[in-house]
Amino acid sequence: MKSRKLRAALTALTIATAGVLVTDPADAAPAATSTREAASTSEAAASRKAATSLQELVPHPAQLQPRPDITFTLTPNAKIQLTSDTPRKPAELLAGILRKSTGFPLPITTGVQGEGIVLLAGADPRTGQEGYQLDVTPNQVVIRANTTAGHFNGIATLRQLLPPKAEAKTKQPGPWQVPGASILDHPRYHHRGTMLDVSRHFFTPDQVKRYMDQAAAFKINYFHLHLSDDQGWRLEIKSWPDLTKIGGSTEVGGRKGRLYYTQDQYRDLVAYAANRGITVIPEFDMPGHTNAAQASYAELNCDGRKRPLYTGTEVGFSSLCISKEITYKFIEDVVREVSAITPGPYFHIGGDEALSTPDADYVKFMNRVLPIVKKYGKTTIGWHEFIKTTKDTAVIPQFWGTTTSNADVAAAAQRGNKVLMSPANRIYLDMKYNKDTKLGLNWAGYVEVKDAYSWNPGAYLTGVSEASVRGVEAPLWTETIRTSADIEQMAFPRLPVAAELGWAPASVHSWDRFAPRLGAQAPRWKIQGINYYASPQVPWKK
Repeated sequence: MKSRKLRAALTALTIATAGVLVTDPADAAPAATSTREAASTSEAAASRKAATSLQELVPHPAQLQPRPDITFTLTPNAKIQLTSDTPRKPAELLAGILRKSTGFPLPITTGVQGEGIVLLAGADPRTGQEGYQLDVTPNQVVIRANTTAGHFNGIATLRQLLPPKAEAKTKQPGPWQVPGASILDHPRYHHRGTMLDVSRHFFTPDQVKRYMDQAAAFKINYFHLHLSDDQGWRLEIKSWPDLTKIGGSTEVGGRKGRLYYTQDQYRDLVAYAANRGITVIPEFDMPGHTNAAQASYAELNCDGRKRPLYTGTEVGFSSLCISKEITYKFIEDVVREVSAITPGPYFHIGGDEALSTPDADYVKFMNRVLPIVKKYGKTTIGWHEFIKTTKDTAVIPQFWGTTTSNADVAAAAQRGNKVLMSPANRIYLDMKYNKDTKLGLNWAGYVEVKDAYSWNPGAYLTGVSEASVRGVEAPLWTETIRTSADIEQMAFPRLPVAAELGWAPASVHSWDRFAPRLGAQAPRWKIQGINYYASPQVPWKK
């Protein structure tokens, strides 16, 4: 009797809210998991198991309408079908994942005919430049989008609608079911990013790619690489070869070796990211955090003497020589070479913690550097300190403070600058979860999962409105991080939290409803071998 009432209620809801946001799919879960009364017990169980994934999506879609009488089953005969105007890269990414786990051939074909997964160009205008529509029928899953980015995002949702074992690297038994649903989705903010510091500890290209893969699964679309700091210079600059020969030879703790990327390796990382819908943002911090460069070239120092290599973790002691013209030739060479191999539109100049640079010199320095970045066709992003030096509304301050007010950032927002939100006491992934966390730091406090979730990027900084927020980025500094397992322990589950804050509508912002969705990721992460932190605040699914 109870199930019939729920089915009737869902029918009424479907009629009344067709095309309207269902704020929490769990509200409709009992009806979505029921089957026709004539169905067998085993079929009912399979349908219920498939339908639960509608309640587990992270980030939450803008609009989701369950179709409880529909289930799509992927079979060995299925194809990934495109039209002539559909981008191929998203299809290749999906095929590469599902061929391993299902063992199915899943050919990518041009022309829509028969069962399978269909990617079509053109979607409802409400989806914008990054959104998508996903419709499940008995024979097809159809993803429509206006751009390649939209198709990547639609595929990220489809992956979560499939069973967790779809992420396995080896062949698994079926069935491969997708619950009936119609989704119309688009992000709250354009910028949903993460940053990896490869300067304090170096990570190989394969390790960076692993993290990129993990980020892409949650619709993260920017990957910020922190490529220089006091402890290491990590990218080959051909006009200044000692930057890597000397500056790229060591890291925190004193490990020595060839700890940098060639330009070809960097190009490969950029292409790998692009094939997952991610844009790489290179960062070269200046005028502070520059000891590795100053150890490589004596002329970058006002006294003309090389600095010793540095393998500690304290900051604020280094500075390029502001008064020497060679400093700006050096910076232009770096910007020119890196911009030439970075197709994305952004160049991050750092600018934080320049504690040994007098304010007047800091302003002079930025007045020289910002035009150099623009000269090579890039838009400047910098840690928020630099915004006090310019009135250019195109540049992007990245707020990393621990307060809820900053006069310089608020003034920039009121002029028209878009602000990238990374408050350290909310979304820095290197902050310890609690006093017992072995990895990480605690200078910004302890950041448990609920702390990372419990803030509103669009109403966090006084004077910075929702319309002035570009998005959210979750940085991971690596003073204590040495391995991929370390990255994962600190990023998961907090990186998916950042993805939720950056993508999901503000109207679904509720810890009590989010925590079970986050906990439902555990089986998928276990299959992927992700070393996540099992926070006691989250009800983890077995």
